[in-house]
Amino acid sequence: MTKIYGSQSMIAPLQTVLVKRPSHAFGNADPEKWHYTERPSLTEAQNEHDAFVNLLRAEGIEVVYHDDDLPDHADAIFVHDPSIVTNDGAIILQMGKALRQGEEGASTAVYQKLGIPIHYQLHGEARAEGGDLLWLDEKTLAVGQGFRTNAAGLAQLRQAIPADMEIIPVPLPYYGGEAACLHLMSFISVVDVDVAVVYLPLMPVPFYQLLKARGFRLIEVPDDEFLTMGPNVLALSPGNCVMLERNPITQRRLEAAGCRVQTYRGDEISLKAEGGATCLTRPILRS
Repeated sequence: MTKIYGSQSMIAPLQTVLVKRPSHAFGNADPEKWHYTERPSLTEAQNEHDAFVNLLRAEGIEVVYHDDDLPDHADAIFVHDPSIVTNDGAIILQMGKALRQGEEGASTAVYQKLGIPIHYQLHGEARAEGGDLLWLDEKTLAVGQGFRTNAAGLAQLRQAIPADMEIIPVPLPYYGGEAACLHLMSFISVVDVDVAVVYLPLMPVPFYQLLKARGFRLIEVPDDEFLTMGPNVLALSPGNCVMLERNPITQRRLEAAGCRVQTYRGDEISLKAEGGATCLTRPILRS
């Protein structure tokens, strides 16, 4: 039987990915309420998203749309966060950002339509978001603990994944406070077996030391490009990356490290709304 799900990697060749096209909920977003820099233009946002999807399809990736209507959830275009997909099925998370609570049920419905089993659902006081969950390899999951992912979420994730897999807690800094979105993947993306793009000023020292001990080469993002989501890089396969345009220094450093880099325009879908290429996608199958 052909496998249709399983994505315990940030870099294995991406076969199937979930996306959500911007709707009126995104175009009507109150910037102050949603912590956006300004209200997005829906028409331009949809055009940018369509171009982003076409880039993925041109790489031979199957794109699945999350079409459930979420009229009060502007951030729902960032499908990376309400769930992860393991080899055992989907793990439905619980959003740490109160405004995003409710996206979890819609994600569950999408997986049920696709025939993907729900392996585990976070419950009670547990909170975890996909942006805090970074696969270092298929047996190692780094979990950022901050305003979006708490200790109870970490504990339930330990229950959800097999006992032979390792979870590495990564305490996150205060940075912009509770209203801002600082995920673990706000300052690191794994782009090849031994290559990660990082913004070092936010990197916890023990995590930095762990990455170095595991042999990772760290591609540094300059200060200015952290603000334009330079660390938010989506690997389509090992060393084959997609990132937001306007990050030329980081792009050149990735290319110098042997990576192939494509860029997308994201003035509306990314720069105004705190979500890059990784955030816009939920890998369903990597193999």
